[in-house]
Amino acid sequence: MSLGIVHKHLLQESTALGLSMQGRVEWTGGTTMDGINAAGQRISMDWESGPSPMQLMLQMVGACSLVDVVGGLKERHFTGAWVELDSTRAESSPRKFTTMTMVYHVEGDVPQKLVERLVSKSHEKYCSVSSSLDPNIAIDWRVVLHPPSEA
Repeated sequence: MSLGIVHKHLLQESTALGLSMQGRVEWTGGTTMDGINAAGQRISMDWESGPSPMQLMLQMVGACSLVDVVGGLKERHFTGAWVELDSTRAESSPRKFTTMTMVYHVEGDVPQKLVERLVSKSHEKYCSVSSSLDPNIAIDWRVVLHPPSEA
């Protein structure tokens, strides 16, 4: 019995460190399904009307990289950050991504070179999602800065 407790503790520890991850996908009827993480949080998907698994995958590349950019800007004054994404997919199965274009927008008084360096490092080293993609996918990106909002 103590082995079970030790195993559970090690599993929790490795999950907290990001060494392992668990999840489940449940079909919920028709063309819908839910992705459920180990904490029970759900993301609903619909492979007909969306969000589809591929749409979510594209968005998660943007989300993962945006985490790196926002984290890198934490000492700077900015009021908004977002990534616009565009992609192309293969015409035949498997209809995998062939290209992704990412336009990073930051609203605030931040140096362009800093944001560009953060985006570059995100794709080269830190973003686990984009690093997990097929290396043949061409990922292009650019940065657009916006003046601080007056609100």
